[in-house]
Amino acid sequence: MVELVSFIARSLVDNPEQVDVQRVEEDDAIIIELRVAPDDMGKVIGKQGRIAKAIRTVVKAASLKEDKRVTVEII
Repeated sequence: MVELVSFIARSLVDNPEQVDVQRVEEDDAIIIELRVAPDDMGKVIGKQGRIAKAIRTVVKAASLKEDKRVTVEII
């Protein structure tokens, strides 16, 4: 899932080399942390959060085989 989020984010931003995606595992959840350049933050979030919501929806669909809850945090 890290590769999926990384691919999507790199496709959206102007500075793809500054995209950083980390996977943090907790007891009952997996957190995907997405960091981008400050100038690209708006491109990843989108108007009214639509792109961020779409990224979360794709990750949720891709993570159905996992027994843990997966969330995406844009930092």
